[in-house]
Amino acid sequence: MTDMLIKNGTIVDGTGAAAYKADVRIHNGTIAEIAPDLAPNGERVFDATGCQVTPGFIESHTHYDGTMWWQNDLDPLPGYGATTLIMGNCGFSPAPLHKYMPAQREMIGIFSFFEDIPEGPFMANLPWDWNLWSEYRASTERSVKVPLNYAAYVGHIAIRLAAMGVEAWDREATPAEIARMAELLDDALAAGALGMSDNMHDHDGQNRPVPSLKASDAEFTALFDVMGRYPGCCYQVIVDTFMRMTGPANLERLSHLLAGRDIKVQIAGAIPTLEFQKGILPAMQESVRKMREAGVDVWPGYAHVSPTSTLSLIKSLIFAQSNDYVWHEVVLEDDHHKKAALLADPAWRARARESWDTQAWDHSPLKNPQELFLIDSENGTGPLDITLKEYADSLGLHRSDAMADWILKNGTGSTVHMAPFPKDEELTLELMRDPRTVGNISDAGAHLQMLCGGGENALLFTQYVHDGQLTIEEAVHIMTGKLAQHFNLTDRGEIVVGKRGDIAVFNLDEVQRRAMEKVFDVPDGRGGLTWRFTRKAMPTRLTMVNGVPTFENGAYTGATPGEFLSPANENLSLAIAAE
Repeated sequence: MTDMLIKNGTIVDGTGAAAYKADVRIHNGTIAEIAPDLAPNGERVFDATGCQVTPGFIESHTHYDGTMWWQNDLDPLPGYGATTLIMGNCGFSPAPLHKYMPAQREMIGIFSFFEDIPEGPFMANLPWDWNLWSEYRASTERSVKVPLNYAAYVGHIAIRLAAMGVEAWDREATPAEIARMAELLDDALAAGALGMSDNMHDHDGQNRPVPSLKASDAEFTALFDVMGRYPGCCYQVIVDTFMRMTGPANLERLSHLLAGRDIKVQIAGAIPTLEFQKGILPAMQESVRKMREAGVDVWPGYAHVSPTSTLSLIKSLIFAQSNDYVWHEVVLEDDHHKKAALLADPAWRARARESWDTQAWDHSPLKNPQELFLIDSENGTGPLDITLKEYADSLGLHRSDAMADWILKNGTGSTVHMAPFPKDEELTLELMRDPRTVGNISDAGAHLQMLCGGGENALLFTQYVHDGQLTIEEAVHIMTGKLAQHFNLTDRGEIVVGKRGDIAVFNLDEVQRRAMEKVFDVPDGRGGLTWRFTRKAMPTRLTMVNGVPTFENGAYTGATPGEFLSPANENLSLAIAAE
């Protein structure tokens, strides 16, 4: 740890209160003193003149569960003031595991498909020396050293697969299997999991509902009973307001199951903000209102960045999640010659045209070629910087044939870029100001060849604060104190004496949301490297984690002071003692 005196800065303390001038003394990893004109006491002095001094930012929704094992610098997060990340979201977690390899491989395959993370590094870099979540935590703490703190949910999908094996995909659980799931969840919560994450949204590349969508009310009841023994723990779930639009039915079911329970509920998609979701919005808003009236502690999760992705033939769930399983066949081919052969095959092309015309969702990129941009060519053939619609019209081709032609000419490593979905900014601001919402959702650590995720927090400053839509106090609160409260991480998230020394220092005029760029540093599991998207730093002047500088002088310091965090819970010891 570095004892540090941060002088001459403007403190934005993370509570939403007005900024003020003061110095901050960090001693033994914690905030020891806050006052104007503090005198040095032998510690290092950092001059923050012209800068804001804030709590470190919390990345509230990431999928670094696997990625952190082989990309332990967590690039680009340190340069964006991030000091804590939350993983294990959407029902996906590496633990618990079934004792037999086929069920273990199912969990790896789920991460690979839904989060677009290569399977090779999962197999090569994770030791898989656990079955219980508690054993997974111990293994992670032994083996993984990273520059951010991290906390994690245990995933319902992982629990189901660990208890039922591969049959978790196909049926409801028996009473004995439900009892085993309850044991597995109890193990995780006792070991410091944030709670349980869940998925009422996804279908895989074969159009199979994820295992959690097979769960009965009896299964949910048993799992929620376990969570009730850990007061204040969180239940995180993603519902479908994007594809099959089952969100209202999801919330009605959850309302009955959660009523009267002391469980904090974070629902991704609860209040949809995209224009194409307007039809479902009133029903979702009414459902959230009724849940809150019934005493359910609902926290809608939202992204301040409109979803946009890159269509790649290497790793992409966009085609399958657009309900197009014909182009997804190309993604599944692991040989580029076979990918090209499919794209050139007349029979495949006929099926692809039919799929885009009759199967793809109307709001999907496949139905909106005017929003798809031909930007990134593997060999530079081009044409570049035009839309797929313009290219198809110029050739007199169906948009699917035109994209196949362009990729064949430019190389199967080329990518096509989506424009952001139009978003309701007024509603987004309303969610930002709701005291019970979860913002700064980014999906960092996943979809590495589709988006970056890391660094999207800069947009709160470069757009919302810059344009006067939010004050800097509001923007910082959204990413710090508010999230620390939600996740029960009560020893951080605010500039307060006694809190941990997780600090970001930055000059607001220097902050930029950088463009995505390719780097070839991801192990492909075959002895080589593949690429991911990242971006250059915001930058902060200084990022500190547990009192240790992780980003300074424009670069990552190489320090790895991050710790596996547990939620603060005054009743946790009582719950464990009662067992």
